Amino acid sequence: MNRRDFLLWTAAAGATLGVARWVLPTSGAAATLAARPDGLSGPRPSHHDPNGGFRNPWPTADTREEGGFWRWQRERRQKELAPNPPPEALPAADPNIAYPRAGADELRITWVGHATFLIQVGGVNLLTDPHWSHRASPVQFAGPARFTPPGVAWDRLPTIDAVLLSHNHYDHLDDGTVRRLRRTLGDEVRWFTPLEYRGWFRSRGVQNVTELDWWQQTTLDGPAGPLRIVALPCQHWTSRTPWNRQEQLWASWAVIAPNGQSVYFGGDSGYFPGYPEIPERVGTFDALLLPIGAYEPRWFMRPVHMNPEEALRTYQDLGGTGTLLGMHWGTWRLTDEDPLEPPLRMRDVWDAVGLPPNQLQIPRHGETWIHT
Repeated sequence: MNRRDFLLWTAAAGATLGVARWVLPTSGAAATLAARPDGLSGPRPSHHDPNGGFRNPWPTADTREEGGFWRWQRERRQKELAPNPPPEALPAADPNIAYPRAGADELRITWVGHATFLIQVGGVNLLTDPHWSHRASPVQFAGPARFTPPGVAWDRLPTIDAVLLSHNHYDHLDDGTVRRLRRTLGDEVRWFTPLEYRGWFRSRGVQNVTELDWWQQTTLDGPAGPLRIVALPCQHWTSRTPWNRQEQLWASWAVIAPNGQSVYFGGDSGYFPGYPEIPERVGTFDALLLPIGAYEPRWFMRPVHMNPEEALRTYQDLGGTGTLLGMHWGTWRLTDEDPLEPPLRMRDVWDAVGLPPNQLQIPRHGETWIHT
């Protein structure tokens, strides 16, 4: 990589993954405490920073060194990384999507790539972190480029009823895809986001936005009755520029259909000790969409990206039932592990503890898993 390419990649990667320290600012004494972002009164939740914005309330988040991003960039220039895989190393599957919707008692989940899924449950069609652009970047001339096209072509999507957004990083919140959905479907699509996203979406003409704090819930109408949509904790952070860090919340999500079928979308997260509380309060899940990639170097990525061993622990903390569908790998080169390592390592750690092999699914791009 020449100097020009390195500078372009660094600029885009810094915007995607964050520059400098990734931990949230600790709350010290402040002359004036910021109002609660959710507009409610009462005790401030522990993940709301008294000085404004949000923070991770667990000690597992506060392990990042100052200037770690630049140390990482220096070190990765000095070592040889595994090459990016050619497209043929990531063969796509033919999606098995139900048109226009699956039956109210069906559960189908199709992996588009990275954290983007089409979830067909309760007779509705939902997308998670929709991303159809070539690069995970604020610009399309630099930054991480796709290894292979999205697993579902845009013109093969059914009508989308709603979207779940985990956070604002460029590999999860894609401006081009948001605008494309707006042009195609207008405000028929209902967006579920963590706190403080309404203004960003309104500036792009998207009005149908429901913001939720952790543990808050709402409903989405379906043909067999309303689905429960629950915003849940995860351990991550937010930023789209160096100047707006932690101003918007991050979240994982639960979707619970009227017949009891349930899906957990893990978003983007490091392992944290709050996972066992989720099944205690929400119940267990039929499908758990968990990140398994973007984890090296461990000294830098641990607070914000789980590795396969931690994905297994997360699955167990979330009740240890249902099917784990691995995501957040094989789409863009974001970190230092071999891009093809995560599914192999995930299978190894899964088999090592003797869990049923069919309860771990690592779909190919475009592959559809159907709950039976």
